[in-house]
Amino acid sequence: MPTQQKRRIVTLGLASLGAALAACSPVKLLNAAIPSSGYRKTSDIAYGNDPRQVLDVYVPAAAPTSVPRPVVVFFYGGSWQTGNRGNYLFVAQALTSRGYVAVLPDYRTYPETAFPGFVDDAAAAARWTRDHAHEFGGDPSRLFVMGHSAGAHLAALIATDPRYLASQSMSKADLRGVIGLAGPYDFLPLTDPTLFDVFPESTRAESQPINFVTGHEPPMFLAAGTDDTVVDPGNTDRLAAMLRKHGDSVEVKHYDGFGHIRIVSALALPLRGRSTVLADISAFIDSQ
Repeated sequence: MPTQQKRRIVTLGLASLGAALAACSPVKLLNAAIPSSGYRKTSDIAYGNDPRQVLDVYVPAAAPTSVPRPVVVFFYGGSWQTGNRGNYLFVAQALTSRGYVAVLPDYRTYPETAFPGFVDDAAAAARWTRDHAHEFGGDPSRLFVMGHSAGAHLAALIATDPRYLASQSMSKADLRGVIGLAGPYDFLPLTDPTLFDVFPESTRAESQPINFVTGHEPPMFLAAGTDDTVVDPGNTDRLAAMLRKHGDSVEVKHYDGFGHIRIVSALALPLRGRSTVLADISAFIDSQ
């Protein structure tokens, strides 16, 4: 398949992806299988003034350790148009099961906002997490951002374009690492009309994380499924190549036979033993 055609895969079917994931019974079943023990949840914390600028914090129920825990902010996907943090209990439980503090924010989506509004929210959520991590036994110096699909785009963009964190009195150095699952990082030109207004033409080039790599990025773990037909896995490879070109640290993992949803659903307890996704993420976090 020609490179240009591959690059356009990202625009096909994304508009309804988040809604489909939230509505499908398998996701409800995945969350229903999550135990209510093993973590403590603090809900509905505002990190901004908008009703969508709210987050939940999950802390391992085990006694606090003498060393503060790594903190992971997880941004869900949904084509920058849909999503709800409550649908990702299975991700929070996966992270807390490994001893991490998990922060799951909502963020503004289209049509309430367009690019770069949702990226501004991601940076604000990261700032709140850095400032309050110690209140939950977390280590603000071991702050990771993680995302799936559009959420991986948010995580990668605040880690590459310095303006977002700078607006929050932060820098790339405040992030210990980035975890991207099936992320769109280099997806122009757009071909799906539903995204034309999400990414206004005047700022569209600024929406691409690959355009901002300078060699000062935090370490990254970038993963994709080989059978992803929603976001071209080439996005992962191209960003990784650019990071390596500039001397950045990046680890790439391709999961054979995984599609777009499977790479994140593999974190859920009922499916966890069938892949190494959580173990690979944990190994990356623990090595930083």
